Amino acid sequence: MEQAGPRSAYGSTGVGIPDLRTGTVRVPAQPQAADVDRERGVATPGAAALGAPGPAATSGAEAPAVGAAEVRGEHTHSEAPIPRPRAESARPVVQRASVRGQILDALRAALVAGELTPGAVYSAPVLGERFGVSATPVREAMQQLALEGAVEVVPNRGFRVVERGTRELAELAEIRALIEVPVMLRLARTVPAARWAELRPLSDATVRAASLGCRATYAESDRVFHRAILALAGNSQLVRTADDLHRRAQWPLVGGPVTRGRADLVADAAEHTALLEALVAQDLPVVQSLLREHFAGA
Repeated sequence: MEQAGPRSAYGSTGVGIPDLRTGTVRVPAQPQAADVDRERGVATPGAAALGAPGPAATSGAEAPAVGAAEVRGEHTHSEAPIPRPRAESARPVVQRASVRGQILDALRAALVAGELTPGAVYSAPVLGERFGVSATPVREAMQQLALEGAVEVVPNRGFRVVERGTRELAELAEIRALIEVPVMLRLARTVPAARWAELRPLSDATVRAASLGCRATYAESDRVFHRAILALAGNSQLVRTADDLHRRAQWPLVGGPVTRGRADLVADAAEHTALLEALVAQDLPVVQSLLREHFAGA
């Protein structure tokens, strides 16, 4: 049986997740396909029949919304068209890729916050109802999470959240230390103090996020801070690899929705501040000691 998990208002978690219930997903017209049909002498329906915005739509007039069944190519002759609300006519068109990205961010935040339980199975239609969107962008977002290793596909049921133990978390921390510590120590010897000082707003952001106690918000600010430091090395492959490991290390463990409370987040953020101060002062022994403690605690 599919589990919907605990229902929650994602817009109130403090992670800046938009309200998707008021958005309208539009599929842009594809003039190239129509041009090919005209060259072959095949009659093609007009833009209005395809649901693409015509001249009236571009001038601010109302246009009928495209139903999900039409997008999939299903026959909907017996269904009455759903008019677009007048109040929404001035809103910018939301592209499908944008909706998928927003859903992916929301699912990642829910995962870190422990709202998606390890071992539980969630279906795209049920999650779509929670977010107020169709199952398609949810399914695509969950497939991306499957590629990242956060969930696994369960045929004909949905997606199961991976179950991780403390051993995997320790392995991730060890790999992160092997990658990040040597790079940060090298940067500590070469990057000028003024450049390190420019990162103070990012370390301050981790402190503010930790004080709120929101794990999803802190997780994002934590990754931003580490990415900014590693980006100084000028190696984009390094940044992507380290960021992926960092994200995996933030997923919940089996046996409880979270493993780190507010006090742990505050202590972790304080280490960011101390590390940055040592980098500004170019105090290499302190930098090395703080890095070892930081990754050991991770």
